Amino acid sequence: MSSKNKSRQLFTSAVLFSIVIKYRKALLVVAVLAIVLSIVFSGPYFITPLYKSEVILYPTASNSISKVLLSNNFNNTKDVLEFGEDEQTEQLLQVLNSNKIRDKIIEKYDLINHYRIKPNEKYRFTRLYKEYADNFNFRRTEYMAVQITVLDRDAQLAADMANDVARLLDSTINGMQKKVAVKAFRIVASEYQKQINLIKTKEDSLTKLRELGVHDYESQAEMFNRQLAIEMAKGNTQGIKRLQKKLDILARYGGAYVSLRDALEHDKKQLSQLKEKYEEARVDAEDRLPHTFIVSSAYKAEKSAYPIRWLIVVISTLSSLLLFIVVIGIIDSLKNNEMAVLKKKRVNHIEKKALL
Repeated sequence: MSSKNKSRQLFTSAVLFSIVIKYRKALLVVAVLAIVLSIVFSGPYFITPLYKSEVILYPTASNSISKVLLSNNFNNTKDVLEFGEDEQTEQLLQVLNSNKIRDKIIEKYDLINHYRIKPNEKYRFTRLYKEYADNFNFRRTEYMAVQITVLDRDAQLAADMANDVARLLDSTINGMQKKVAVKAFRIVASEYQKQINLIKTKEDSLTKLRELGVHDYESQAEMFNRQLAIEMAKGNTQGIKRLQKKLDILARYGGAYVSLRDALEHDKKQLSQLKEKYEEARVDAEDRLPHTFIVSSAYKAEKSAYPIRWLIVVISTLSSLLLFIVVIGIIDSLKNNEMAVLKKKRVNHIEKKALL
């Protein structure tokens, strides 16, 4: 810093110090008035005190019961008791800021009247939503939890609304997921029933073929051919005719039997897979797990959180003193300039007289 700047700062400090010393009584009066007025105007008669209630919660790591509890996929590392991460936290915040929760809270607690908004007011809903946004705050904490904060002039109501928001968060997510889960379950259930019906039809067809004498094509054909060779060696005409008739039945229906049998085996494997999906979809559609771990519930606050009266008093007092010093400094500066001008004029006048 140059010597010029240092001398300027010293001069300014000296001027301020001289003003403080010169007008110390006036400054004391200003300070007292500022303190008294700020205490009065920050009181409940002028500023409605607001009470704050908070809920702290964590999201769960998984939203699907079947994937966590019933899935045979061992690569699934999700644990039903595990806290969620960034993605789940952001999802919770998005749901909290949705109109689904906002509208339910507004309706349940009749906030349009609670916030004293007139029914015939032109922009009543705009004002209502602004009041809601000002008094309901949702944020992520430094520990990756979700903090729900509610301000209200009624301490108990603030706590009730904060707890209700946390409850509605879980039920809202459940409601959205259930719509999808129920539709998915209906699709899987329909395919599962179709597969059962298809298998039943093929089993009925196999039953008809068994009634015709086709029970196991490969073993029957081998056995009949072996027995036919024996009967031919014996020259048993009757036995040959009887075996030939059975072989003719096998020749006529054996292909259909083999196709149905193999198709039925494939269909039963598919049915087994569908049944697993059916059970998973049914669990997701009918049962629910909580989506949040509530760490801290809201309770009725004993003292107001807004306004912070001591802060208002301090800021008001300091601002008043600073403004007074600036104004007095300007007035003194103007007076000094006027006096300097008058003095200069007087000197010039005296010098003129001396010359004459």
